Amino acid sequence: MEHVARFFFGVSGNVIALFLFLSPVVTFWRIIRKRSTEDFSGVPYNMTLLNCLLSAWYGLPFVSPNNILVTTINGAGSVIEAIYVIIFLIFAERKSRLRMTGLLGLVTSIFTTVVLVSLLALHGQARKVFCGLAATVFSICMYASPLSIMRLVIKTKSVEFMPFLLSLSVFLCGTSWFIYGLLGRDPFIAIPNGCGSFLGLMQLILYAIYRNNKGTGAGAGKAVDEVEDAKKATVAMEMAETKVAVDEPAAVDKVAAQV
Repeated sequence: MEHVARFFFGVSGNVIALFLFLSPVVTFWRIIRKRSTEDFSGVPYNMTLLNCLLSAWYGLPFVSPNNILVTTINGAGSVIEAIYVIIFLIFAERKSRLRMTGLLGLVTSIFTTVVLVSLLALHGQARKVFCGLAATVFSICMYASPLSIMRLVIKTKSVEFMPFLLSLSVFLCGTSWFIYGLLGRDPFIAIPNGCGSFLGLMQLILYAIYRNNKGTGAGAGKAVDEVEDAKKATVAMEMAETKVAVDEPAAVDKVAAQV
């Protein structure tokens, strides 16, 4: 009965995690349509790619027996996240592209190091512990990424930037894999997903507290003012750059005339 329950939670975790992996499709369709990454950051997709790669490796039979469901969803997630990263690299500006290429190189280096060390230097339980620790660290980092959004919700007293369905999915996904890890007595699955379940629950609690707010409080007004100030500063900078670009040729022509 325990094996059946573990399989059920593993399958449900696969389904919910797939929804989470596909949730940025709207964002990337916008990037493709506008042929620009705008102000979007590619860092979360690189970090999620690393997490998926390490988790998929951990779930392989010769690393961690009886965890093939971990490999299936994280293998699919690796492909999806790799596509996101490639799209980001194609449409990012040069400076952002160079930064993202460096980050992708770091992701590749970390994953390659874990694979080589686990294959060439470790065996049996030592291999499982090493790969499990690596996967746990980056899983917790991935689940902790919404902390900035939770801080924004508390500051603005508005859930405008924290969609309910996404928060619910994070909670359900973390809970499913947490129970899966408990039933399999696998701390490397239970611990990070327990953290994810807790953070998802915190998001839902914040949503329940601020769901009726429209972001008109003092905190929201201050945040809006900050955004507006940033926009004004950007516009002013662009105007200054345009003026310099226009004035430089005129100055050159003036010097040439004097000569």
